[in-house]
Amino acid sequence: MSPPPDERDVDAGAPPLAFTKMHGLGNDFMVVDNTAGTLVLDAARIRRLADRHTGVGFDQLLVVEPAARPEAAFLYRIFNADGGEVEHCGNGARCFARFVHERSLTDAREIVVDTSGGPVTLRLREDGQVTVDMGVPTFEPARIPFVAETAAEDGRHALDVDGERLLVGVAGLGNPHVVVSVDDVAAAPVDRLGPALERHPRFPNRVNVGFAEIVDRGHLRLRVFERGVGETRACGTGACAAVAVGQRQGRLDRRVRVTLSGGELDIHRPDDRSPIEMTGPCSTVFEGQTRM
Repeated sequence: MSPPPDERDVDAGAPPLAFTKMHGLGNDFMVVDNTAGTLVLDAARIRRLADRHTGVGFDQLLVVEPAARPEAAFLYRIFNADGGEVEHCGNGARCFARFVHERSLTDAREIVVDTSGGPVTLRLREDGQVTVDMGVPTFEPARIPFVAETAAEDGRHALDVDGERLLVGVAGLGNPHVVVSVDDVAAAPVDRLGPALERHPRFPNRVNVGFAEIVDRGHLRLRVFERGVGETRACGTGACAAVAVGQRQGRLDRRVRVTLSGGELDIHRPDDRSPIEMTGPCSTVFEGQTRM
């Protein structure tokens, strides 16, 4: 009996694929160098690699490729564990910066990379942390994308999901986010509402779902159910989206400490016209090879 397609080797005689396992606050990644352009990827292979029992195991696969524009150093590609390519990943961006620097692909400490969601600037700090220029968030429904009906003055939208009506914030940071305010993030119905919101018909490209508890004007607690992954220990774009939504509602200051299950991020936005800056740690776990 033949194994299912996802369990077959791509090519038993193929050369091994070198990779680095990294994480940012527990949001974990397999990072590969494809600057030579020889790596063959498809959704089935990515799902095999992502499997935590029979593969490498990761939330996202990060791929370094040559940039098409002279202004950028690299193309930064991101694939979720389900094999789908996505536009942006903030925790991954910090790991990407550390990877290209440690692998001597660049000696620059400020690196511009292209993503399918637009250019991103990465800055390696002397304390080992990385600051990512996450861009200016959009609240325009068509750009997120989100099918809007009516919205409150602070931008909240009514959304019917799983038999209840929620007032949510929506934001785009290269990828789509919906933010649900909760009184206690530890008790938030992430397992129930996360999948329902991720595939809600008013989000044509699906959506990342944040459950945000505002502790005070400078502190937010957050859990995120990521599109194509499930709940993760941290989400950089999710943290930025939650802060942007809270600032728009007048509930948060310009610098906010975001606490996730994997650790903390510093989110700073000087004013409504400025990009969001996210600062946090990243770590290399191990290096390896696979023929999967």
